[in-house]
Amino acid sequence: MTSRPICVLGLGLIGGSLARAAVAAGRTVWAATASESTAAAARADGYDVAPSTDEALVRAQDADALVILGMPLPAVPGVLRRVHAVAPRCRLTDVVSVKVAMRDAVEKYAPTARYVGGHPMAGTAESGWAAGSTTLFGGANWVVAADDGTDAEVWADVAELAWDCGARVVPAAAEEHDAAVARISHLPHLLAAVLAAVAAGDERGGEPGAGALAMLLAAGSFADGTRVADTRPELVLAMCEGNRPALLTAVDDALGRLGAARGSLASTGGLAATVNAGHRGRQQWRTARSAPELKVARDTDMAGLRELGRHGQVLVGWE
Repeated sequence: MTSRPICVLGLGLIGGSLARAAVAAGRTVWAATASESTAAAARADGYDVAPSTDEALVRAQDADALVILGMPLPAVPGVLRRVHAVAPRCRLTDVVSVKVAMRDAVEKYAPTARYVGGHPMAGTAESGWAAGSTTLFGGANWVVAADDGTDAEVWADVAELAWDCGARVVPAAAEEHDAAVARISHLPHLLAAVLAAVAAGDERGGEPGAGALAMLLAAGSFADGTRVADTRPELVLAMCEGNRPALLTAVDDALGRLGAARGSLASTGGLAATVNAGHRGRQQWRTARSAPELKVARDTDMAGLRELGRHGQVLVGWE
């Protein structure tokens, strides 16, 4: 069976890596980007970049291609308007880190598109075309939204794209995805920002020069805990503010745990409960990295797919 052509709109870290990986897998791929310098760089590297989003979408409609939105959430509505105007019934997915807001945007701005949400759990603190890599998704988990009423044919298209890029598929409901990434992606971005600001002094209290000394002494634990604070602030804001309801719940949980830790430290000096809970959580993450891999029947319904994701299983192909 011939693989479906791919049209990538947006050539930043994720979109650019996706275009590279899909080409390496033998797919026919073309792209479009709002940045002339990015378009020039991608063309110089040998990739097919259309002169405009509309021209890329015309090609997608003619070829019955899968269109992938690879831009930050604030830019999505404008692109969806073009999707609706040029290729209103196209097969559509995305790589945006929030799924409820994306689903709502598609329903509002491109309601006839055959949309299935996606989110590859891969990335770096770098951004832009030059930061992309053919191997970025190798071994990564790629969420493919499996809500009731999802177009099963397009779901298969997105899953097959993920597999072609070297990823493993995790089916999930949009709301469950957003609750999860609030805890493991968006909250870490906020905590990294807080850690970096506390260490730097951030012009709030502290002894004069304390921030300079702290930075001089900062080593591995500081670097690991603040790595994602290197991400461009506008990208962090797009992710976190786009997932506000779920992130508020995660922030409340974190504040409650920090408050309990402070209370224990102030009263008894003991931090065992907090440190031990964190150690257990880290071990759970290590275990999840070896999640059971399975192949699934193509006719599995969305409820069945969601259950696989909920039980920590990842999909690597069709039975």
